[in-house]
Order: sequence, then C-alpha cells, then structure tokens
Amino acid sequence: MRLTGPPPRGEGCGVQVFLETGRLVLRRFTESDVDNLVELDGDPQVIRFINGGRPTPREEIENDFLPAFLDYYRRFTGYGFWAVIEKSSGAFLGWFHLRPPPGGSPDEPELGYRLRRSAWGKGYATEGSRALIRKAFAELGARRVFAETMVVNVGSRRVMEKAGLRFVRVFHQPWPYPIEGEEHGGVEYALDRAEWEQQEAEAAGAYRPAP
Repeated sequence: MRLTGPPPRGEGCGVQVFLETGRLVLRRFTESDVDNLVELDGDPQVIRFINGGRPTPREEIENDFLPAFLDYYRRFTGYGFWAVIEKSSGAFLGWFHLRPPPGGSPDEPELGYRLRRSAWGKGYATEGSRALIRKAFAELGARRVFAETMVVNVGSRRVMEKAGLRFVRVFHQPWPYPIEGEEHGGVEYALDRAEWEQQEAEAAGAYRPAP
C-alpha cells in the first residue's frame, strides 16, 4: 500500500494497515506515535468533552495510553485503536477505536474517535465510522455496535447518526473531571446486525441500475 502524499511521522516499512477508505488509512499504532498523540491531546478543544480540555501530559501518553493501545493488538483480533492517516497528505489526523468495552462482550464492540481540529467538518469521522461498522459486522462477527458521548456534544452525536447508529438512551454517571454540560448526562447510540443488514440492503436497492 502506498500513500499518495508524504509519509506521516513514524511511518515506515513496518506499517500495518487495518483498513482503507476513499480518503483515509487506518493503521496500527507504534511506539513512535508518542508525538502524534501528545499533539492531538494537547488541543483543549479536541478533548473538551473528554476531560474539560486538560491537555494530556506526555508522561501519561508514554506510560499509560500508548501502551494500552498497543496491548489491544495482543489481546484481540480485529479490535483496538487505529491511527488515522489522510491519504492525500500522509498526515496523522487522530484515531478511531473499535473495541469491546471493559468487561463487555467481544461481539458488542464500542466505536469511538478523536480527530484533530484540522480534520473536523470534512466528513472524515463519518467515513471512518461507517467503514469500521461495516468491518465489525461483515468480518468480525459483531452482533451489535454502540457508541457513547455527552448529550451536549452535538458534533459527535451527528457523526453517530450519519454513520447509521440510532439513538438508544440518555444515561447519567459520575464524570472524573468537571465538564461543561455534564449535568445533562451522556447518550448511547447503537446498531444491531439485523438493522445493519437492512441498511445495506436498502443502500444496494437505491443504487441498483435500471434494467
């Protein structure tokens, strides 16, 4: 696989690509991605709805976050955190995850994403989410895919809806950091296999050429 632009930082011959879309490459993280993650989590707007906008210290990324990302590849086949690369430029844009939640069932993975502000508003989050949902059902044997965000995170909710997930519920839980809007709670969106198969059939019917 050859990227059309310059290689992103940390890219080399050992890149392990998980999937590709029209504009994106999702690959495994490596130990050389520390700077990418520090820059991503250093933007208060990117992590506004995660911890209230507190930049993640480099030490946490080096010692906690990145090792946890890499451990997913050992523990699960097909699930984990995936670095997002823009094909046209080779730039690191952020990450997606498709993973069983802690204590959850492997056939009900959680979808998540975190992208740089420069990647917002371009449809990348929806594009990657749709591809991961398709892979979960078509290749990984998922029974259900779900995603969660805050009620007030309108942008993330819109991505979930465009990716085909349906609203399930509002829930309330303690937040470890003070976040604006936390009093409104969180929301869950989800899609089960039967619903996904129906969506795929409807999409195929909509684009079927006339005889």
